[in-house]
Amino acid sequence: MAAATLGLVGLDIQAASASELAKDLFGGKKLPAAIAPASYGFYSKGCFSGGVAIATDGPTWQAMRLSRNRRWGHPKMIALIEKLSREAAADGWPGLLVGDISQPRGGPMLTGHASHQIGLDADIWLTPMPDRRLSPTERENMSAVSMVNEKTHRVIEKRWTPAHTRLLERAASYPEVERILVNPGIKKKLCDTVTGDRSWLRKVRPFWGHDYHFHVRIGCQPGSQGCKEQDATPRGDGCDKSLAWWFTEEPWRPATGPAKPRARDIMTMSSLPKACRAVLDAPSPTSEAAVTYHGPGGSDYAATPAPQAPSVADTPVIADPGTPAAANAFAPRPSVDIPLPRPRPANK
Repeated sequence: MAAATLGLVGLDIQAASASELAKDLFGGKKLPAAIAPASYGFYSKGCFSGGVAIATDGPTWQAMRLSRNRRWGHPKMIALIEKLSREAAADGWPGLLVGDISQPRGGPMLTGHASHQIGLDADIWLTPMPDRRLSPTERENMSAVSMVNEKTHRVIEKRWTPAHTRLLERAASYPEVERILVNPGIKKKLCDTVTGDRSWLRKVRPFWGHDYHFHVRIGCQPGSQGCKEQDATPRGDGCDKSLAWWFTEEPWRPATGPAKPRARDIMTMSSLPKACRAVLDAPSPTSEAAVTYHGPGGSDYAATPAPQAPSVADTPVIADPGTPAAANAFAPRPSVDIPLPRPRPANK
């Protein structure tokens, strides 16, 4: 009888856990899952293990908004940010101000992003690093500078420089980078001014916001069988009708009807890949310092196996037939409510 009662209690606890908001559980973790690096699910519906932190300061970068504890990512993501900082500095960029990457174990965030959940996304400010170390207070309160006029949706000419273009070109040059999200005004500026080799513009995708930072996304990494790939970006440089759509009234028209809840505010553990429960319950490393990235071979996660990857059926991904494919930076996507461009009007 006691065993049966205990079993029922266990089921009740499991059911309650499954109904808890995932953002509260993942947002409460201060350190990563000390198991092999792997991403599970989709960029806006998943988690990751084996995360490492980018150091708060490097010779060519400084991390911002430290109180958010979002300096974590898949080791390949952190390595790429550091590589970009070095090579961009050689190109003439003073250094990177690094914004949000991911929470220690990914998952939906308490505030902000729909994506950044599987350790493969990072925000880089379009404000260059100053020639001094910022204080913790400055890193919390310093405002990034918008590059775009919010009324015209065009770049503010006096703020944009050739160095900004070189920075984006450098980021797009890496094979592992699949997308760079920028404001439509920035994409248009690139379309209007880039000469010579324009093939890298294919990776630069217009999306709402992203006027003071750009969003770098890399693809699923080896060892992440449960990671869901995105469709390839459309052919061409993207300087076509899909970009012109952003300069009509339609993308900026206020939504009508009752406001829908944000995905992060309703996403429970049962909504995420099954492996995310193991990621959430995995032990933590001994300290943050032990898992701060210091170049290749800087962590010992490889000796510990990752949780079994979920099957594709665990986290269904559907296309949105109403969205212009070339304008949809996040297609395909999970069947949860995340921001997407409105359908192109029939008479356009």
